[in-house]
Parts: sequence; structure tokens; C-alpha cells
Amino acid sequence: MILDRIRRAKKRTIGTNQTAKALQQSAAKEVYVARDADQHVIAPVISLAQEKGVSVLWVDNMKLLGKACGIEVGAATAAVIED
Repeated sequence: MILDRIRRAKKRTIGTNQTAKALQQSAAKEVYVARDADQHVIAPVISLAQEKGVSVLWVDNMKLLGKACGIEVGAATAAVIED
């Protein structure tokens, strides 16, 4: 399943600000984006990921992404830093 890698990741970021920071530092290996997140929130992360050549994987909703990351609330974006 698409979320297996983020679930098993030893190190990951959760949230738009942390994901953007990881991309700027060239630390992110894969970026996950929730389809139901506000476009103005996720657009800068998607743009930065494309600029850095990092693959963007789409998740059905924020709640599912948050749960995969081990948190009780939704997450608009997340990234794998270390497998």
C-alpha cells in the first residue's frame, strides 16, 4: 500500500512547514500530500518537491495520512526522511 513506507520510516516529517523545511534542506526522499487539504496550503510543498525532484504521492485524505504518521489528527503533508 502507498502508506507503508511512511509508516515504517525511521524518521519522517509531519505537517506543511516541517515538510517544506525538509525539502529545502534536500532531506526529504518522498512527499505525501492529502487530496482534501487546502490547495493554498499544499501548493508550495508540491512546487518545492517538483523543483527538488522528489516524488509526490497522493493520499485520499488528511485523516488517513495523519493516522499513517502515528498522530490522532489529520496531516496535509508528510515526508520520509530516513527509511
